[in-house]
Amino acid sequence: MTVRHFHVDGMVQGVGFRPFVYRTATRLGLDGWVANVNGHVEGEIAGPPGAIDTFATRLRDDAPPLALVRGVRLTESTHHSPHSPGFQVRHSPPDASGTGPREIPPDAAICAACLRDLRDPDDRRYRYPFVNCTDCGPRATIIEDLPYDRVRTTMRRFPMCADCAAEYADPGDRRFHAEPVACPVCGPTLSWDGLRGEEALHAAVKTVADGGIVAVKGLGGYQLVCDARDPRAVAELRRRKHRPAKPFAVMVEDLPTAARLARVGATARAALTSPERPVVLLALRQWHGTRPLAEEVHPGLTRVGLFLPTTGLHHLLLDDLDHPLVVTSGNLGDAPIAVDDTAARRDLAGVADGFLTHDRPIRARYDDSVVQFAGRTRITVRRARGLAPAPLPLAVREPVAGVGAHLKHTFTLAADGRAHLGPHTGDLSGLENFEAFRASYDHLRHLTGISPRVLAHDLHPGYLSTQWATRQPQPRTAVQHHHAHVAACAAEHGVRGPFTGVAYDGLGLGDDGTLWGGEILVATLSGYRRVGRFAHAPLPGGDAAVRHPSRTALGQLFGAETLGVPHPYPWLTRDFTGRLDPAEVSTVRIMLARGINCPRASSAGRLFDTVAALLGLADQVSYEGEAAALLEAAAGEEHAVPLAHQVVRADGLWVYDTTPTLTDLLQRQHDGEPVPRLAAAFHLTLATVTAELVARAVADGAPRTVCLGGGCFVNRRLLTEVRRRLHAQGLRVLVGEQVPAGDGGISYGQAAVAAARLAGER
Repeated sequence: MTVRHFHVDGMVQGVGFRPFVYRTATRLGLDGWVANVNGHVEGEIAGPPGAIDTFATRLRDDAPPLALVRGVRLTESTHHSPHSPGFQVRHSPPDASGTGPREIPPDAAICAACLRDLRDPDDRRYRYPFVNCTDCGPRATIIEDLPYDRVRTTMRRFPMCADCAAEYADPGDRRFHAEPVACPVCGPTLSWDGLRGEEALHAAVKTVADGGIVAVKGLGGYQLVCDARDPRAVAELRRRKHRPAKPFAVMVEDLPTAARLARVGATARAALTSPERPVVLLALRQWHGTRPLAEEVHPGLTRVGLFLPTTGLHHLLLDDLDHPLVVTSGNLGDAPIAVDDTAARRDLAGVADGFLTHDRPIRARYDDSVVQFAGRTRITVRRARGLAPAPLPLAVREPVAGVGAHLKHTFTLAADGRAHLGPHTGDLSGLENFEAFRASYDHLRHLTGISPRVLAHDLHPGYLSTQWATRQPQPRTAVQHHHAHVAACAAEHGVRGPFTGVAYDGLGLGDDGTLWGGEILVATLSGYRRVGRFAHAPLPGGDAAVRHPSRTALGQLFGAETLGVPHPYPWLTRDFTGRLDPAEVSTVRIMLARGINCPRASSAGRLFDTVAALLGLADQVSYEGEAAALLEAAAGEEHAVPLAHQVVRADGLWVYDTTPTLTDLLQRQHDGEPVPRLAAAFHLTLATVTAELVARAVADGAPRTVCLGGGCFVNRRLLTEVRRRLHAQGLRVLVGEQVPAGDGGISYGQAAVAAARLAGER
């Protein structure tokens, strides 16, 4: 008999891997044991050499659906005495929290088998909201420490009853070593203002049915729920939540319901039904007669975010209400999603008409993930519940961290060839969000065991993330915002050599002290040089211009960089300025003339704002990217002719002169061209300009691999048109798929840059 020690690395804890090892060994007639140790799985196996080889192959090739095996190693065992017969699943040894790679499994949506249990009147878990097994249920949100055992999760306060304990110990049961296993006898319980269980659920259902708003304790935080068909309920939720226009996600029962509301292709169907259960952004269907969703769900937009239920509780709500539900983050404005019961009741008291909660604590905050598709390419808009903190590949050896930027904040911890993106924090504009970041960072650092040697941060000294990094004891490296954007794309796709980066977003501090946002870079992961940009234009009032696209438009019309083309004729601007407050126009003109609080920016995002304002779509906005989203919605699938444009050489760079484009837009608007066609024309123009800027750079020697980054590439029409034109030039074009193209991916790019710079020091 041969005895071998085996070690399995990867996403192998919390995914039913030990039960799988048990079944595999037993079927092959092998003896031994398996346990969770630190962040991996290891054990001993005894039997014929051929069976042991087959065992190792099956561990690699036949792993459970939620597992990700990165490596299986067999080594000589130090066990020399005869091996005891049979195979055991052992508890983690007391010293199992050593060093080495540790991967945290994300939460997984309820599986088909547990859903059958939930709906089977003869099953002891019938209508039990917390049903789960080794293939589904909470993971990252309940883990307090690794190795992943029940005693190290928030389920430790729920001792298993005899029936659950029997399932947990039965190798033939799918709940064999399912750490969150529970039932109505021994597990968490719903509550509502003194009511428990089914009575609590019925009270919540009645509140929603009567047009009310309910705060529901979900997997990664509280969610606010109301009837998605009821305009008054949705409008009231907007008023109370202080969210005037940003679209809400809608939860639907199943794929047929989703298909009645939106166009759902094969790739979207796969995402909707995946264990991650992200919110998927989809094109709405044309409706005739009664609207199946209130217009207030997605004001002014032609797309909606749909997702399927993630938990048994979600299914029960939909079963009992039998219609789509708005399900949005349980917070006020841009505050972090509530996770603590006491804080949720305090902060959401003015929003919710009641609280459907339970007694299982949430250890880690995870909002919903959001994805969309451009053709067959999956674009991750927000990497959160179901996706984070599962690691992504990254060429990194020594441990580093990227602490993110300011908007759509995330952080990244990276070591040993993999990077863990932390949960979406939101905008670091207040103390609550900053404290949420710090708590999440400390928790994930503890779980992964990563102690960064270097912290990478944004150039902007005013970002709270930058200020936090400067107070830490580790060495730091500053990473320019747009370099981080394109580095994130390159690193995700394993680009090792130089590449051409196209970085389009709102604003980021450039290395020359000005604000950037429409940039062409020639880069490696460790550095870059700027080879192209958009023309500079002032932002009257600074941040105030970001909230008021009409101000941005005035800056573009009356103060943009002059590159040989005069500003638009005054009579072309009268239609626009005539609908604004004359006092504001006068004030802005004075600010521009005197250079008072008018920082200059080369920003693609602010150009989107300008065009949206000129077309009457958005004079002010309530959330980042609103004007651009309205402009994309207005363009729809309209066909158009591009606007006039010009690329010139200035100060050694290729520069897109925006003045001809805006002059042509105003002229065509004055001549009566409809808004949808002008919106489409602008998208085509920007894609054409991008192709020309890249072509000029490539002709000057820039690499033929092009990495696209920045929040503007969340715009599907822009992304599709840019890729089409660059492909026509024979270029290799990459965009972030698992890593968000917007600021949610900045921290991954920062970590990639830090790792490359460290490697360059050796």
